[in-house]
Amino acid sequence: MRSDERQLSLFGSSLSWSLPNLFSQREAPGMQLYDRALLFAIISLISFGFIMVMSASMPEATSLTGNPYHFMWRHVAYLMGCALIAAVVLQIEMYSWQQLSPILLLVVGIMLVAVPIVGTTVNGATRWLSVGPIRIQVAEIAKFAFAIYMAGYLVRRHQEVRENAKGFYKPIAVFAVYAFLILLQPDLGTVVVLFVGTVGLLFLAGARLLDFFALILTGAMAFVGLVLLEPYRMRRVTSFLDPWQDPFGSGYQLTQSLMAYGRGDWLGQGLGNSIQKLEYLPEAHTDFIFAVIGEELGFLGIIAVLSVLLFVALRAIKLGNLCLLGDRAFEGYLAYGIGIWICFQTVVNVGASIGMLPTKGLTLPFISYGGSSLWVMTAAAMILIRIDHERRLSLIQAVQGKVK
Repeated sequence: MRSDERQLSLFGSSLSWSLPNLFSQREAPGMQLYDRALLFAIISLISFGFIMVMSASMPEATSLTGNPYHFMWRHVAYLMGCALIAAVVLQIEMYSWQQLSPILLLVVGIMLVAVPIVGTTVNGATRWLSVGPIRIQVAEIAKFAFAIYMAGYLVRRHQEVRENAKGFYKPIAVFAVYAFLILLQPDLGTVVVLFVGTVGLLFLAGARLLDFFALILTGAMAFVGLVLLEPYRMRRVTSFLDPWQDPFGSGYQLTQSLMAYGRGDWLGQGLGNSIQKLEYLPEAHTDFIFAVIGEELGFLGIIAVLSVLLFVALRAIKLGNLCLLGDRAFEGYLAYGIGIWICFQTVVNVGASIGMLPTKGLTLPFISYGGSSLWVMTAAAMILIRIDHERRLSLIQAVQGKVK
């Protein structure tokens, strides 16, 4: 046990479940020991997500099970898992994440290999590993593991990444392995998120522009190739350009989503009053929950939700910048990675539901129904809280050292 382990513990010797006493240390005058605004924004998004999942899922739950609260109670179980994950992640020092990043990458890689072999198939896609009653979507964990791996790699090989093509393409090779395994499920959306996160971090680390643009070009060509090879992907790409050409076929989801936004107008129809969720709009409580938000809460509700998500993403980017300025490179790159991840996944989810991007099957962070996505996003958000906590503690210790 290192000498500063107790100082860096968010909970002290025992867990405190009371939010006002979430962190047990006394705060220095004029300085908070954690980012209360960020924590409040995350809790607000998760709470709002619960309300919207309950509203959007009732018709489908009634149709499938006869119990309108079927998905709601499952979501409650997911939220209990979130509380447990938050309690555990907040106690793990960032130093431990850095040391374990290669092992975490390997374990998740083995899980990805296992998915096509022993995985559970739902709606024609084999993306889940079942552990008793719990189904885990490994691709969601892969986003988390790869962000931690990239942060650790950039710390270890920073100079090599900036000056040598070999250092630049090593993580790309690891990404290629992960991408191949995820495409076997198949899940192109997660591969795109991983690619954008990888490219973003390499750019922020100062990679050479020649390597950077070569990677962008290669990635774009690979994406086009993957779309052309699979007819269902091609239909998704072409249908979003003109969904009304086949409103009851390939364009059905998008046309129903657009009708939901149209009904929402400025102030919405009121919470619980969506028509499109009455089994007109498929995946109303998962991939297309934002359309239900638009219909029930209107344009103003949409702006409010996007503002909070943007706040969280920008807070993560700002935290990454502060950590790099404070010579905390691993924490800085990891915060950058999480910020890019949250921002890009939000853009893809919202863009797909309003017809600006092809449907990718990505959830809306913190809000959509789904245990794996919610648990992983909670873990990532709590890492942001932990990073900021350790940064603030180091500043306090530096000030106290100068005073002594």
